[in-house]
This record gives sequence, structure tokens and C-alpha cells, in this order.
Amino acid sequence: MTTRASRSLDRLIRPKSIAVFGGKEARRVVEQCEKMGFSGEIWPVHPRESEIFGRKCYRSVAELPAAPDASFVGVNRQLTIGIIRDLAARGAGGAVCYASGFREAASELADGDDLQKALVDAAGDMPILGPNCYGFINMLDGALLWPDQHGMLRTGRGVAVLTQSSNIACNISMQQRGLPLAYILTAGNQAQTGLADLAFAVLEDPRVTAVGLHVEGFDSIEALERLALRARELKKPVVALKVGKSEQAQRATVSHTASLAGNDAVSSALLARLGIGRVETLPELLETLKLLHVAGPLAGYAVSSMSCSGGEASLMADAGVKRKIIYRALREEQRQPLRDILGQMVTISNPLDYHTFVWGDREKQTAAFTTMMQGDYALNLVVLDFPRLDRCDATDWETTCHAVIDAARATGAKAGIVASMGENLPETIAGMLTENGVVPFHGIEEALAAAETAAAIGEIWSKPLPAPLLKVEPEDGDIVTLTEHDAKQALAAHGLPVPQGAVADTPAAAADAAESLGFPVVLKGLGVAHKTEAGAVKLDLTSRQAVLDAATAMAGVASGFLVETMVARPVAELIVGAMRDPVAGPVLTIGAGGILVELLEDSAILTLPASEAAIREAIAGLKIAKLLSGYRGAPEGDTDALVAAVASAASYVVSNASILEELDVNPVMVLPQGHGVVAADALIRMRR
Repeated sequence: MTTRASRSLDRLIRPKSIAVFGGKEARRVVEQCEKMGFSGEIWPVHPRESEIFGRKCYRSVAELPAAPDASFVGVNRQLTIGIIRDLAARGAGGAVCYASGFREAASELADGDDLQKALVDAAGDMPILGPNCYGFINMLDGALLWPDQHGMLRTGRGVAVLTQSSNIACNISMQQRGLPLAYILTAGNQAQTGLADLAFAVLEDPRVTAVGLHVEGFDSIEALERLALRARELKKPVVALKVGKSEQAQRATVSHTASLAGNDAVSSALLARLGIGRVETLPELLETLKLLHVAGPLAGYAVSSMSCSGGEASLMADAGVKRKIIYRALREEQRQPLRDILGQMVTISNPLDYHTFVWGDREKQTAAFTTMMQGDYALNLVVLDFPRLDRCDATDWETTCHAVIDAARATGAKAGIVASMGENLPETIAGMLTENGVVPFHGIEEALAAAETAAAIGEIWSKPLPAPLLKVEPEDGDIVTLTEHDAKQALAAHGLPVPQGAVADTPAAAADAAESLGFPVVLKGLGVAHKTEAGAVKLDLTSRQAVLDAATAMAGVASGFLVETMVARPVAELIVGAMRDPVAGPVLTIGAGGILVELLEDSAILTLPASEAAIREAIAGLKIAKLLSGYRGAPEGDTDALVAAVASAASYVVSNASILEELDVNPVMVLPQGHGVVAADALIRMRR
């Protein structure tokens, strides 16, 4: 997969000359460029027309006055390939391939894959967007290779939004949230140029403050990793809306873009590792970009909330419950000044209901907001729903806005105004707030999602850079399943604690092994997939005769026997596993183990290699972590030993990444503090 390192997109997305090929769509591109004040050259190319909008039409690429910086190719898929070849030969800067019927339609059109390969070959070193792509809008320079309407205005500074979906791009262009959009770019099939490549190009523009990605499938993990590093270097955050949680969405992704969706939980872990924020909805994406544009990443999750209604204060408090948002209590030195300003009837708390005693009084509101913002919160929010401007007088609401602006300037704090219902914050007011350094939030849920995401980016950026991701191509070969004993010995070689054990061929040999190990023991039948269901596991055997009887009973289903020392009662049981994601490669999973695996659905994913700090953080985030800390008087678990055990499993996965297909260590039994952990069962499937 090519990246910006080998192919510059500068001429394409910031052109001084534009060529358009085709009929209706090409005319729209000319129309939009003229409407937005593009100052460069526009050269229509058409086999029959003499002019378009008063501009001379050329017959072919060869007739153009010069090699165009950017070209919009709006003809059928067959003709597209020839035009792209001619543009590349002429030394053009790049092109948008509008036509569909390539790889995204391969299931319906037999030649879809072949045509897409031919298109990429025709382009050579010239960048192309698409195919199956609307193109892009550059509102910094008024350059639009865009064959449709849009809702954007020229701006001198703003965010860039990138998507594979042209219709999503159209929808985003119509937002009325006070978000200055510098670029909207679509990637279509990502046949040659992917979202990460485009993101690199816009990040380098000094007029861009943040980048939003609507991601259906990653085109290149390596490019994404480099993008995250560059974003961190430039201090320009990237946030992603990654779709594909449902089976239906994954099928739509494949049919639409022909790119890899991958496992959704792995995607979350990957983005978190790289410091790319993740949101769940388009409104959350836009609100987060707005926060990042105005305020940048946040220094923490502590938020203050102010409103003139107890109902709004309750809505804010409840919305924070399911997030990492912290409504930290006010400092003692804030309480008396707030009491003096707001009066005795106001409960001084966070969230704060400041009532209406200071409503319409800019000086008193500014004093109250200033005192609140002096509490060193990462973000300070004021809930404010405007009345309808066509029917009501909004003077007092505007006064509150200016009081927030005044307080933010006086304290240097980061502040936002939140409309509990998005339609209750007019676009004109939102734009005014943005220009004055206050974030206009449309919706409580969206505001807190934005704050959480911006804080998560800030948290990652405050830590040392993670190690480069593990990148190993899987080997071919037949898949074999190791015996439990062999799997444990392989893991033990990397430091994972396993029970003492021995393999036996006969019941008598199993009894001998038990006597040698010392009672009590566990007896397991080898070669049995589901041991418990098949009766091929017997616990706490305390005599030779008990082992003989148990081994004789399971001899009919087992090919041999594994005898192990019995592990003491654990504080908690966890599962440690590994799988191969089609996009991210081998990843590690940890979670509640034993019989709780399906019941709790409590797990975390670690991309590899994983640091000790990352392992410890993942364990702390599990629901079962309460057991490890000593739940209801029970002993604490040996968390340090668990961290070391997970690190050992990770070491095994990294060392065998090219051949490992599956690892399942369940349960890892965590013993009381100071007594370690033991891997009671293990499964390894690998290629030979």
C-alpha cells in the first residue's frame, strides 16, 4: 500500500490548475469552483462541447495548456483508465476517479478486480482518489473537485474530515454546528491512496487544526501508525468514527469499499494505542472535532458543569455516569465566593445549579463563571438552550454567552456552552462562540463524549511513545493442535507458571505419576476437545486408587493422560488468549476466565508488543479486577504475578507470531497475594 512517503498529494488537494473530464458532473465541478472563488485555472475537457460556462473546452489531455495539478475524471469506468494513463504520462498532479464498477462491485461484475488493477497500473506514480469517489472540497483555497452541492463556507482555518463514503461527506458538509471545515476528502475504494495518506497531506497544512476520520476499513496499519506519530509531533489530534460492529455493517463495508474491516474490539485497542480518539456517532465526531479545534486535547477527565436549572444539572450528572468524566468537588476556596455571588438558596456543588438570581446580569454571571473556572478543571461547561430566534428575544442568553467568554479569557480555562437539545443552539451563536474560543456543544451526550475523547488523546500523548506494532506475515502450512502438556511446556519456556505434571499412556502409569507428584492431583484425558463435557477431567484425587479408577473410566475417550498437581483455591480466574486479526495481526485478549468467560463478557484487547504498564492498565479496567483487590473481605490477588504471566504469554505470541493461529490459556488461576498464579489449562493451535 503506497503512502505519502512515496507520493505527494500536495498538488492534487491544493491545486493551482484543475482539469475536468465528462458531462454533468464535470460541469458541477466547474460551477462549484467558480462559486467558491477558486483563483486558479480551470480547463474543461470534452470531445464535443466547445465551451463550458464560458471556458474553452479541450478535446484531450494532450491539448491542455499544461499538466493540471488536479483532475476530476467523471466518465465511465472504461474511459477513466485511458484518461488516467494520459494524465500520468503528461505529469499531472493527481486525479479523482468518480466512476464506480471496480472492486467494490466485484461480486456483480466479473471484471471489477481487473479494472481496478488496471486503473492503479495506469496511474503509476500519479496520485488518484477512488475509484467510486466524489472527490474533495478544499475551503481554504476554494478548490472543489466535487460534483454536487455542499453546505460549506470559505475559511482560513479549520478541521479536515476524511471518509470513504461520498454520501457521508455530503451530509457532513451540511452541518450547522459552528464547526469550521477546512477540507472534506473522500477516498472511495482506496485503490491506491488511502485515508491515512490523505490525512498525512492535510496534517501538513498549517491551517488545519485537527483531523476526523470516518473509517469503514483500514487500508494500511503501517500508514495509520505513521499518521498517529506525525499527528503527535504536530500536536494536531486525530479522531475516528470506526464502523463495523455489526455483521450487517461489516458486509456493507466489504461491498462498498473492498477494504478490511477487521475485528471491532481490536480496532478500538489499536486506535487507543496510537492515540487516535474513537467516537461512536457522526454528531460525536463533529462535536469532538469542534472541541479539538478550539481547545485541543484535554489535560484530564475533570469537568465542571453550570446551569440555571436543577433538571439540567441532573441531566449532566447522569450523562457522566457511563463515561470517565469526573465531576470533581469544588475547592474550599471556591465555595464562599460562589455563595457571596449566588446567594444562600443555591447549593454549591458540581454540577452547579446557579438558579436565575444572576440571570441577565453579565457582571455577576462572569464573576460566578470565573470562580468556577478557577478550579483547575480540564473543561468547564455551561448548559444553555437558546429560544427560537424567529419567535423570541434571546438577549439574556447572549449575555450568558458573553459572560462565559469573559470568564474563559480572565482565567485562561477551557470552556464550552452546551445546548441540551442540539437544535437549541443557533448556527450564528455557535460560530460566534467558536471565534471567541468557547466551544459550542450541540447535545449533552455529545459534549461529554467529546470531552472524554479529547481527554483520552491528552492522556496518551502525555505518555512515552509506544513501541512499534508487531508486523509479521503469517506462514502457510497445516494447522495442528498441541496437546495440553506440550502447550504448557511451550508457554513455561517463556515464563508462564504451570502446574507440575506428567504424561501417561495407561491408567497404571497415571497412578504412578500421581504418586511421584504427590497428592492431591488433577487427571485429564488427552485428545479430548471438551474435557468437562466428556467427563475427561477429575479434580482433587487424593489416592492411587482414585487415580486408577478415574483413568480407567475415561480410557474410552482419551488417547492418554495428563496428571498434574492440584492448584489451591484461587482469588480469581482469568483467561489469556491470542488471535490473528486480519488487519492488526496477532493480538492478546485478557478477561474473566473459567465459567465466567461467556457470562460476563469482560475482556480487554492488547495490541502487541504490550508494555507492562499497558498490561496493568488493561487488567485494572476489567470488571473482575474487583476480585483481585479483595472483594468483601476476601484476600487480594497476586496482581504483580498476573501481570508477569500475561507478559509471558505476550512474549510467546510475539516469538511465534508467524505460525500461531490461536492461544487460549483458561483459566489462569490468581492466588492470594505473594503466592503467584498458575495456568491451569492451555490450548495452542499453530501452523507446521
